[in-house]
Amino acid sequence: MGRASPRRWEADRTVIVLVTGASGFLGGAVAAELIAAGHEVRTLQRRPSGVDGATDILGSITDPDHVARAIDGAEGVIHLAAKVSLAGDAREFHSVNVEGTRSVLGAAEAAGVSRLVYVSSPSVAHAGSALAGVGAEPASPERARGEYARTKAKAELLALARDSAAMHVIAIRPHIVWGPGDTQLIGRIVDRARRGRLPLLNGGTALIDTTYIDNAASGIVAALHRADVAHGKAYVLTNGEPRPVGDILAAICLAAGVRPPRWSIPAGLGRTVGTVVERVWAVRPGADEPPMTRFLAEQLSTAHWFDQRDIRLALDWSPAVSIDEGLRRLGASYWHNHDTNLLREQ
Repeated sequence: MGRASPRRWEADRTVIVLVTGASGFLGGAVAAELIAAGHEVRTLQRRPSGVDGATDILGSITDPDHVARAIDGAEGVIHLAAKVSLAGDAREFHSVNVEGTRSVLGAAEAAGVSRLVYVSSPSVAHAGSALAGVGAEPASPERARGEYARTKAKAELLALARDSAAMHVIAIRPHIVWGPGDTQLIGRIVDRARRGRLPLLNGGTALIDTTYIDNAASGIVAALHRADVAHGKAYVLTNGEPRPVGDILAAICLAAGVRPPRWSIPAGLGRTVGTVVERVWAVRPGADEPPMTRFLAEQLSTAHWFDQRDIRLALDWSPAVSIDEGLRRLGASYWHNHDTNLLREQ
């Protein structure tokens, strides 16, 4: 049964926090950050989270019974679970990202949850043109590019509409999260570079923000702790160190010991190729992510960097790990794995 009214959060009080999607790269880091902060953490996802100290509840956010069971007794929720892909069935994106979020919000209200962080994406406000030095522009399902961005935009609007005196809701949009252990973004960049299939668009000159994993996790947890004063709004979260996309890709490749991308194609050609690939993928989807989509081409060829003053003031937070330090740690992780594999072979 849910509580009649939420209790005030004290800085040194342990609370039960539910994290959805903790089996993912960012979700697992957020759950570990909460445990380090002294909270009791539950997770909800289809497979074990692998987070030491967390209580896993296996299930789907699309199943109201699973969600209600996971949330019962929790005081805080961080909702990360989502279908994240460059392509796929529009109905599945809607079911997980929109209806799943609706289910989490309803169960949280019924259980008396006092704080909820919805983890969104800057893509909810991206219409294909550059975003340079802006804040969190309004989420726009109508203008967002691709099913992932459209459904995340709808879900963010749903979440912020539930903000109230009883349940403080805040949306955080981390941008391009990366770090050691990431098999999705980092893994795909390294694999494609190794095979010579990682092109630059317009020479890789577009200026972009990225977010090191530790900073993304600590910022999201800070949003939970500060939801009483920062609720009702969306914030973009980054390292605040914009660099040309070509420099970022090269640094990641060098950290992994592979040759950086050397060839470039015009952005217009990339968009055209991406559009064609999307149409082919809709009929005959491949086993992995499509090599190019129109959305990806736009992301690689337009500026995406954000003003971080609002979020740092609202959350009383700043990133602790610089881009350069993050790259050093990424490189160290690859060398550690290399040395470990050599020892296993001996």
